[in-house]
Amino acid sequence: MSETIPVTIISGSLGAGKTTLLNHILADADDRDIAVLVNDMGTVNVDADLVASDSELDVAGGVTELSNGCICCELQDDLETAVVRLAQDREFDALVVESSGISEPGPVARLFTTESRAAALYRVDALVTVLDTRQFLDAFSGGEPERRGEEGDRPLSDLLVEQAELANVVVLNKADLCTDAELDEAEELIAALQPDAETIRTEFSAVPHDRLFDRRLFDPEHVDDLPGWKRALAGAGHGHGHDDHHHPDEVYGVTSFTYRTRRPFHPERVTEVLRTLPAGVVRSKGTLWVAGSDLRIVLGQAGPSVHTEAVGPWIASLPEVEQDLYRSNRPNLDWDDTHGDRQTELVFIGTDYDEAALRESLDDALVDDDEWDRAGDLDGPFPDEQGAEVVLREP
Repeated sequence: MSETIPVTIISGSLGAGKTTLLNHILADADDRDIAVLVNDMGTVNVDADLVASDSELDVAGGVTELSNGCICCELQDDLETAVVRLAQDREFDALVVESSGISEPGPVARLFTTESRAAALYRVDALVTVLDTRQFLDAFSGGEPERRGEEGDRPLSDLLVEQAELANVVVLNKADLCTDAELDEAEELIAALQPDAETIRTEFSAVPHDRLFDRRLFDPEHVDDLPGWKRALAGAGHGHGHDDHHHPDEVYGVTSFTYRTRRPFHPERVTEVLRTLPAGVVRSKGTLWVAGSDLRIVLGQAGPSVHTEAVGPWIASLPEVEQDLYRSNRPNLDWDDTHGDRQTELVFIGTDYDEAALRESLDDALVDDDEWDRAGDLDGPFPDEQGAEVVLREP
């Protein structure tokens, strides 16, 4: 068959400048024929109408719209149908997908990289995130947070972090509303969240085409490894005690460190630590070993939002026959002769916080020997069944 069509996926919060960027793309397309798929959460697709009106394109022609849902979830099937229909005529050189302001780019990208009709016709060229730079900085400043979501129940900081962590290119829009020092800070935060991301400072979403198209920046085999917290865990090695600390990695002025221990946390004390994380901690992620529970607890924190989820049992808590089966299928599993796979691995990323004090607070939240002996009597607010989630702190 003919060469696959490159896809640029644009994400960003509401009002960041995605639609303005699309209009720049269409107005300055030169010899490149571009198809645009615009998604909006409303019954009327306002963004598609704006793109069409500003670019002198008919919505029924160069712009294909999906409404009443997010293309990465409710309208996943409709998205595939739309892009396959677009490719049947092959009357364009590139496809741009603008996801809604509350969408994450990962699920959209997977449509074009897994076994599907769309994946046979397209390849993802780059994931582009557009940020309102002032909004991005304010989301982590400790002020009154905004929420994004159909019911207004999702902290904006969560969304901004998830969109930035998977981006190949981050557009720092509305740069004219920030000082040079603030723009430097934004770039430092992006570098910590996604070390390989290119950043572009701009006003009114004016970005040269050569920064957006024919980049071949997206690698489907490594997309899950893009976030900085995953790289920090992978690069920190595998320790076997809570003294196995690592010096923070300096990333353009933003520090990160990994905390790893084979001693469980006291559920109440670690809850207090997580609920009172310093404002300078922008992102933390990893696995918690909580005394009194056989479940692996995953921590996710972005700005003022802290939530936990039980993702399944520790392998060491299973019957020996099942343990042997799991271990035979996972030869690289980090296994301790005494504790098995049970351990805490957390990454903290931020700026202007006292790392030593945070480490000390985490150490103090570990159980002592007496508490460990009676771990079954300890209780806390963590999820108690697989798949359950508990919010420890919300804006």
